[in-house]
Amino acid sequence: MEYRQVDAFKQAGTAFSIIAFPIMLLFGFILHPNLLSFDIVTTAADWAEEWRGNSLFHLGHLLVLFAVPLIIVTSVRFMSLLKGPGAWYGFVGGMFGVFGAFMLAVDKGALTLGLTAFQTLSDEQFENALPALQTLLDKAGLLWILWLFLLLPLGFIIQVIGLLKEGIIPRWQAVVIIVGLLLLINPDIEIVSAVGASLMCLGFVPMGIRELKTNRAKT
Repeated sequence: MEYRQVDAFKQAGTAFSIIAFPIMLLFGFILHPNLLSFDIVTTAADWAEEWRGNSLFHLGHLLVLFAVPLIIVTSVRFMSLLKGPGAWYGFVGGMFGVFGAFMLAVDKGALTLGLTAFQTLSDEQFENALPALQTLLDKAGLLWILWLFLLLPLGFIIQVIGLLKEGIIPRWQAVVIIVGLLLLINPDIEIVSAVGASLMCLGFVPMGIRELKTNRAKT
């Protein structure tokens, strides 16, 4: 009896993760101050205008950071679901997805939480700190490693192909999710990322709801 209760709780938590993480990503993108802009920020001064004194900007990035554990839970769940012809897709995609999610957390820790510390500087101190901010924006030094977060959408694309091969999701759902994931691979154009996250919501949320229904049926 106790095992069944724990199992039901785990499945409910998994369902919540599948539903919540794309929604959190969507809000993380739409809270960006220049949502409709297609301009690519290349200077520290322009970058600072976006986030300095902007609580919503930091809230959005915190949502993305806090979505990471839910992303990992979702990827691990897909690994457990894929046991037939999609098993390798589940394993390889899961490895990529989990590692990419970890790198996403590192990215938000380095380039988001760190920015809040710069906000405590006076205007004069902040001006002097712009060269340091430029190195962060340029991903100088070992920060280039942060690009490995691209393994996250790649890993989920592989897993979704596996889910399609095993008939766990229909073709339309797989296409919607894959297109959404591909749109996330862009040079920080928030409106494109927001559209991608919206498509991910359309594809992932029904999967989470199905998990909840299955869980209720068992209990």
